[in-house]
Amino acid sequence: MMKNEVLKNWIEHYSEPLLKKAFYLLSDKEEAEDIVQDVFIAAFSSYDSFEGKSQPLTWLTAILNRKIADFYRKKYRSEPNIRLDHFFDEAGSWKNNDVLNDWNAAGKESELLDDYDFNKTLEECIEELPSRWKILLKMYYIEEKKAPEVSQEFNVSTTNLWKILQRSRMQLRECLEFNWFSRL
Repeated sequence: MMKNEVLKNWIEHYSEPLLKKAFYLLSDKEEAEDIVQDVFIAAFSSYDSFEGKSQPLTWLTAILNRKIADFYRKKYRSEPNIRLDHFFDEAGSWKNNDVLNDWNAAGKESELLDDYDFNKTLEECIEELPSRWKILLKMYYIEEKKAPEVSQEFNVSTTNLWKILQRSRMQLRECLEFNWFSRL
């Protein structure tokens, strides 16, 4: 089969799963479509390096992950730093120690994860995170990638990754407390 025919076949068969993953990681339909288009352009350009040792979707997904990492690296450089003044005072101490307390959901975590409304609220809270935090949170917790892999893929130090994940968790906690637990 000719290179053009193979790629046409790949576009037909793999566009949908690649778009789903890209949209999940980017939360923007147009950006996801652009990235997937870039994936197929890159696949066309480097087709001769595809050795067939993996499934085409695996190879295309690896290209997608690199393209998304590039997208966020570029975005990190242009996005302003996030201020956390509402969590810490000038000395770096917690302004509100309530964040250290347990929720009243102890022992009911599995019930929460089965609750459609809770999961919807959690997704909405994740979407409110700054984009540079959201992608790292999704890759580490949801995609279950190891810290060194996430750090390398997004060119952030492991220390910075842990800080971003902690800040993301704090932001999620605040959002969930306001949008879910305050209703209980």
